[in-house]
Amino acid sequence: MSEVITKRSELLFCYDVTDANPNGDPLDENKPRIDEETGINFVTDVRLKRTIRDYLYEFKGFNGKSDKDIFVRAKFVKDGDESTGLQDGKLRAKDFDEKKEKVLKTCIDIRLFGGVLPLSGDSLTFTGPTQFKIGRSLHKVELKHIQGTGAFASKPGAKQATFREEYILPYSFIAFHGIINQNAAQHTGMTGEDEKLLLESMWHGTKNLISRSKFGQLPRLLVKITYNKPDFFIGDLDKKIKLTNFDNELKIRSIKDFKLDLSDLLAAIEANKDKIEVVEYLADTGLVADFPADWNKLNL
Repeated sequence: MSEVITKRSELLFCYDVTDANPNGDPLDENKPRIDEETGINFVTDVRLKRTIRDYLYEFKGFNGKSDKDIFVRAKFVKDGDESTGLQDGKLRAKDFDEKKEKVLKTCIDIRLFGGVLPLSGDSLTFTGPTQFKIGRSLHKVELKHIQGTGAFASKPGAKQATFREEYILPYSFIAFHGIINQNAAQHTGMTGEDEKLLLESMWHGTKNLISRSKFGQLPRLLVKITYNKPDFFIGDLDKKIKLTNFDNELKIRSIKDFKLDLSDLLAAIEANKDKIEVVEYLADTGLVADFPADWNKLNL
């Protein structure tokens, strides 16, 4: 059995989206989220965690059919009818006889991200070991409004198909910064195996977002820095990389249109090398960047 993690690590995760909506705002016509002052696209940490949860549910057996489950489900089945939306925490708690130990043992998302458990008429709050900042594009983006006809008529007997409208981004290269806190892991029981599944889910979960609005997203870079000093981390890894070698950032359409500059990140790693145990990474073969020879390859 895998042991609870004892070392802090820091994550940098980059992916891109082409002709899709990486994270719609339901309060603004489901438009991609854009900072109006800077033109930067941003994606909530909730969206990334949903990607991870869905991958674990669909591909790694955390579906409640054995002793593995996801507590916060995006889809659930009731009376044979599939519904969408987050399942109520009180309903989920009843699945575990309102026992804290059973929830932590069974539900990997609580071990990873924490949560509020409404148990035995009260609630317990667990701070998750894995925390992400809001992801942001490394360049300005352009919002596109698309109109088209729907595949079906609006009502039975109607001859004319409905019209649909949607908002997409032609391209966005997004960076997320995260921290895995070994101190919080002692309370939720996050193990080394959980950590491996987390990384796998970030990479392959993003690649498997094949819904209509998310198709066109691909993982491009994942960096994990593991520290040998218990309470140290560099911080702001996402702000230590940038895009270079492009003519106009609004015209970027693929990873072939720029180079990823890691110089500030490498400088920060060099300045703190005495506190770092190992740096591991996985990169898309098409991504242009200069990776140090002493970085280890992640096997996902």
